[in-house]
Amino acid sequence: MGALKGDLQMFKKKLDAKTIATMGLLMALQLVLTRFVSIETPIVRIGFDFLPIAIMGMLFGPWLSGVAVAMTDIIGISLFARTAPFFPGFTLSAFLTAAVYGLFLYKKPKTLLRVALAVITVTIVINLGLNTLWLSMIYDKAMIVIFPARILQNLIMTPIQIALLYFVVRSNILTKTIGIDSTK
Repeated sequence: MGALKGDLQMFKKKLDAKTIATMGLLMALQLVLTRFVSIETPIVRIGFDFLPIAIMGMLFGPWLSGVAVAMTDIIGISLFARTAPFFPGFTLSAFLTAAVYGLFLYKKPKTLLRVALAVITVTIVINLGLNTLWLSMIYDKAMIVIFPARILQNLIMTPIQIALLYFVVRSNILTKTIGIDSTK
């Protein structure tokens, strides 16, 4: 019970006006990048929605960013549902993605190795593992049928994601735009 109370105190302490505003902007950016700026097929989606998710994890930690990203997923599917219905597995994946970025990058040195490990962990465990499982359940196809296209997409996107995320966290873009030093 004491640990839960400590977690609740941490959330209260973190939720000041600047945090809420920054998180809201990053959630909106994630929503736009996911729903309007990505190239999507039923099996593969290529986009840059990982950036606001990773930035949330880096700035707000695994729990707060995980909840925010899961909420954004639910809002996105509610407002902009395309062909697929809501599937809670993808919301779990969204939460875990932000949590992984938070575990690797929140209050930790932003080294290339740490950024690469975060992106590779998300790629292998969540994108290739869980999300392929969810797609196989939704489309009633064996994972082995879906896997080749997903491997190709992730082989192409992983180095791009590592490079972009490292550039963002090592530059002072976040310091100039929202006043938060991301390089520490």
